[in-house]
Amino acid sequence: MNTDAAAAGERASSHWGADILASLVVFLVALQLCMGVAVAFRAFSDEVDTGSSQKMPQNQEPRAKIRFRRIGICSKLPPTAGIITGIITGIIGGIVVGFLAGSPLQASGPAAGLSVLVLELVHEHDPALLGVIVLFAGLLQVLAGALKLGQWFRAMSPAVIHGMLAGIGVLILAAQFHVMLDGKPLGTGIQNLMAIPAALMDAVKAGDTRLQAFGIGALTIVAIFAWGSLAPKRWRMLPGPLIGVIAGTAAAAAFKLTGIKYVDVPSNIWSVTIFPTPANLLQIFEPAIALGAFSIAVIVSAETLLCATAVDQLHRGERTKYDKELTTQGVGNALCGLLGALPLTGVIVRSSANVEAGAKTRYSAILHGVWLLVFASFLPFTLRYVPVSALAGVLPFTGYKLAYPKVLPELLKFGRSEVLIFIVTIATIVATDLLKGVLLGLVLSLMKLLYAFSHLEIRQVENATTNTTDLHLTGAATLIRLPLLAAELEKLPKGAHVRVFIDELGYIAHACIDLLTNWDRQHRFMGGSLAIEWEGLTNRYASGRGLPKPA
Repeated sequence: MNTDAAAAGERASSHWGADILASLVVFLVALQLCMGVAVAFRAFSDEVDTGSSQKMPQNQEPRAKIRFRRIGICSKLPPTAGIITGIITGIIGGIVVGFLAGSPLQASGPAAGLSVLVLELVHEHDPALLGVIVLFAGLLQVLAGALKLGQWFRAMSPAVIHGMLAGIGVLILAAQFHVMLDGKPLGTGIQNLMAIPAALMDAVKAGDTRLQAFGIGALTIVAIFAWGSLAPKRWRMLPGPLIGVIAGTAAAAAFKLTGIKYVDVPSNIWSVTIFPTPANLLQIFEPAIALGAFSIAVIVSAETLLCATAVDQLHRGERTKYDKELTTQGVGNALCGLLGALPLTGVIVRSSANVEAGAKTRYSAILHGVWLLVFASFLPFTLRYVPVSALAGVLPFTGYKLAYPKVLPELLKFGRSEVLIFIVTIATIVATDLLKGVLLGLVLSLMKLLYAFSHLEIRQVENATTNTTDLHLTGAATLIRLPLLAAELEKLPKGAHVRVFIDELGYIAHACIDLLTNWDRQHRFMGGSLAIEWEGLTNRYASGRGLPKPA
């Protein structure tokens, strides 16, 4: 045991350099994602304020606006509230979840789409209940992990997983293009894609600071790709995204680009949080609050474990322990709730950046949380020199890696249906959102499975040379298709010499074997014959591809 521990410690120490550098890349990506959460907060509050003010008298302030002011999320405030709550969640996701994680290379934090769901709940209830909802969502996750429910998320079609990764890659590319112009994403992926030409033309016609920001973002991307292909091999231990951000920051400082946006980190990360009180905790027994906690628990669990499955596809290291990961995420969310922060989940963008940057152990995810804590608490001024567009340039590199369709030839080996599921998953994610795309991909996978276990083709060939009737069975002879098999057998003339070929039969149910046995007995009594590989037929039933072997 001591030898194993020593060996593990030696491996960990040998990977410290790679993990530290990877953690810096994830830290930079996390900052940009926190700003995305802030945009989601800001966009939602703008919508609520506008919609509410149209319905309220001029002399009465909308109730929703009052609520958002209490939590510090109002359209008149800068979007630092989202950054603050995102940083707190990122710290917990890095340090706590990273230390206990069942998926070592997965990086956890807040998700912009999930923040909108949380704010909708806040809109319906008191903002002080945010922590209560997240706390009990975390406790539900811990319970689900204890009940070993995490393994169910392993039953995921590879086409859906790769489609999810590629779809997220397209979303990143589309959204971050607008951020590189010092703007903000517009909505769905298709909206962002369609708006790219107009946004670029507007910036060119205006000739304002948007072009400067775009130049910094483009320089960051060029530096990342150039570093990966042109840098001396001994220097490539430094991750390209880190070099790209340094290059973008240095260029902005050299050209004194004061008009572009820079990272804005607040001095006090606890300034707008609302901690749950004992009185608030008792409100969890209210049906609406309990339903909100259950909804959050289900969504963050699904997103986390789907992300973990996808991360396992990106590296060859330790595989995910699903129940442990689910429990750990629950612990993290319980802490987020106690601190009044947003719920956390496994984030594929951070995680893929972590793997791409060369992370080897869980220490990379832990350190990214440490950097968030240190910089946000003690050194926020250092981040204010980093252009937002430089951080935005890191994410298109990650998006390109995710969206590149290198998996298509592999999927094609398993049939065109797998490619179709892959493409539909991507298209739905880009047109709507991640959850709808994954759900549609799952539905298509289940439909394919149902088709595979219900499709039986029976081809009848009259062989004049041997004076026999050949039946070729293709697909799966299940209980559902037993009537079809019985009908085809009844069509055969009495006294015919019949041969049944099962080479293309993937599975046969015991009931179908019994049907063939009884029909053979009756057919022989009528002067006919049946030639079939009975031993092979039985093996197809009991080989493990179907039901357990009968006693």
